[in-house]
Amino acid sequence: MTQQHPILFSPYTLGATQLANRIVMAPMTRSRATGNVPNDLLVAFYSQRANAGLLITEGTSPSPNGLGYARIPGLYSAAQVAAWKKVTDAVHAKGGKIFVQLMHTGRIAHPLNLPEGAKVVAPSAIVAANSPMYTDAQGMQPLPVPEAITAEDIHTTIEEFVHSAKAAIEAGFDGVELHGANGYLLDQFLNPASNQRTDGYGGSTEKRNRFVLEVTAAVAAAIGKDKTGIRLSPFGAFNEMTLDDTTEAQFIQLAAGLKGLGIVYIHLVDHSSMGAPAVPQSVKEGIRKVFGSTLITSGGYDADRAEADLAAGKADVVAFGKPFISNPDLVERFKVHSALTDFDMSTFYTPGEKGYTDYPVATKKELAV
Repeated sequence: MTQQHPILFSPYTLGATQLANRIVMAPMTRSRATGNVPNDLLVAFYSQRANAGLLITEGTSPSPNGLGYARIPGLYSAAQVAAWKKVTDAVHAKGGKIFVQLMHTGRIAHPLNLPEGAKVVAPSAIVAANSPMYTDAQGMQPLPVPEAITAEDIHTTIEEFVHSAKAAIEAGFDGVELHGANGYLLDQFLNPASNQRTDGYGGSTEKRNRFVLEVTAAVAAAIGKDKTGIRLSPFGAFNEMTLDDTTEAQFIQLAAGLKGLGIVYIHLVDHSSMGAPAVPQSVKEGIRKVFGSTLITSGGYDADRAEADLAAGKADVVAFGKPFISNPDLVERFKVHSALTDFDMSTFYTPGEKGYTDYPVATKKELAV
């Protein structure tokens, strides 16, 4: 069959990493890491999808304080490094490339999901987020009011990101994506709905951007700017983030700061396909122009739309989320326009292999259509 998506399937150089194609598997929390340590299920899940140009892992905490959800993995202990090494080895054995997404959940956390001694922290000790959360111990629970991160805690948290990024390289990852999107800790500093600080990290857009830029600078210095990316969700409403008349200017300003750091990519999220406010084209174009390096876009894509956006210069690489859940061979299906398997949302966050590693690959006959 003639290839109908020549750009999508063309190779791409991402800093120090050569991608076989421009298809990225987006980061997706799946809650299978019992005890916050990756296991054989994660090895199978990621290696099944290694034909993507780049895999980005589920949100992985750099700190005990960031393990807000049930069964999400961390990357700060020796046991976690050794466990993730099995994942990266399996992906690399199939010729794949993989970045870890470092996600500190901040105020979107429940103490029952945290290890002993950890605490729920946020930029400001404001009212609790109105987002009940599942805990294995007691089912659905309301979230608590978080503790405000002190000035000393800020420096400690930055050090935790650096330690985790170094651990990622030790574990064999090709790079690190900082999760600055979707209402988690980095995004909480960006957004006035969760950041009501009056010190050097809150108030003006410059001050709200400061923590994100300091974390990014520290990680890039530790592991290399060509191995450091970041995910952003301007105009995102998830986890009670809000937008105002400063949002567009703030994110373009942030992109300029990230350009100055020389990191390898910005991963831009537009969740309008899921009901969030659309990211205005002016914002996307402004970030792309100011940043000037690799832009990964994500949000409701199919192969045709991805090819069109790549051809129009709107992105360099495109990320796909839910289609990868139920189609481990998504790349092969895209190549021949094979029908996709539907996903089962009831198994998105449940423990075990059901709805995780048991989705079938297409038969040779199906791929020959």
